[in-house]
Amino acid sequence: MATLVLLNGPPASGKSTLAVRLVETRPLALNLDIDVIRGLLGAWIDLPVDAGLAARALAISMARTHLGAGLDVVVPQFLARVGFIEELDQLAVDCGVRFAEVALMLDRRTAVEAFNERSKTPQTQSHVDARALVERAGSEDAIGAMYDAFTQMLERRPNAHREAVEVGDIDGTLARIER
Repeated sequence: MATLVLLNGPPASGKSTLAVRLVETRPLALNLDIDVIRGLLGAWIDLPVDAGLAARALAISMARTHLGAGLDVVVPQFLARVGFIEELDQLAVDCGVRFAEVALMLDRRTAVEAFNERSKTPQTQSHVDARALVERAGSEDAIGAMYDAFTQMLERRPNAHREAVEVGDIDGTLARIER
């Protein structure tokens, strides 16, 4: 049976890296990184909310097609509101597949430090984009506020599998998620 996996967590918690690793061992599994899809939209940075909504709509269509073919989909995405999570959950029901909601957990200070460190030497366009969005937010503690919203949202998701992340131990985190 195909599985739809949501990897949710604060920025720089390892979602994208874990998604890459998860699909490497699953033939034809789709790493459906919504930030990458958003980056394909023209002038998205000027309309980040609209671009995010458009990217999520595209992702739902792509996931429906892939799951309908009996193939796994992994969605690495920071979500601090339940709306899109509920859409993914319903998509899994509609497609008759499993839904695995994984929340990557680390403490607030570590999350902020990990983002700041990653922003110094971004490795992907998504990392560059994330830094730009945070800079545009104009808040000194934008990542901390995102972290707080994420943890508050999780209070409404008691069935989300919470997985502790130790920065730098991607192999250990991956092994725990796969179990």
